[in-house]
Amino acid sequence: MGQGHFRLSDVVLDDSIGRSTPDVEHERAVAIFDLVEENAFEPVGHAGGPYTLKLSLVEAKLMLTITGEAGEGVAVHILSLTPFRRIIKDYFMICESYYEAIKTSTPSRIEAIDMGRRGIHNEGSQTLMDRLDGKIRLDFDTARRLFTLVCVLYWRG
Repeated sequence: MGQGHFRLSDVVLDDSIGRSTPDVEHERAVAIFDLVEENAFEPVGHAGGPYTLKLSLVEAKLMLTITGEAGEGVAVHILSLTPFRRIIKDYFMICESYYEAIKTSTPSRIEAIDMGRRGIHNEGSQTLMDRLDGKIRLDFDTARRLFTLVCVLYWRG
């Protein structure tokens, strides 16, 4: 089976996610587009997709519902968001610093903040990969795109 079969063809946000400001909705759409555009997504023990991933929030947990091309159920995984809370909070704080720095700081200061931002984003991506280990195989770039989407679900604009 080729790599093309182990990929997401669509990502859907459940009504439990809730709608937000136009800016946040735009960021969500961009995050979904980037994820669908390029990904490696393999539910462990499944023959191949492509897959649709539906994200829901259930009692402060992230529910990932995976279906196949014909809509058949493939897997449901529920992740506690507790391990991500600090990382997401830190990520938002450093993003705010970054956007402020763009307006007033030196290029070297902006670069230093951006390196920190990427480091926290990588930590969140690795945490996501670790939490999905044995359930869903992702490459690091897919984990980064999925972590971006998880962050945007929390962003209030």
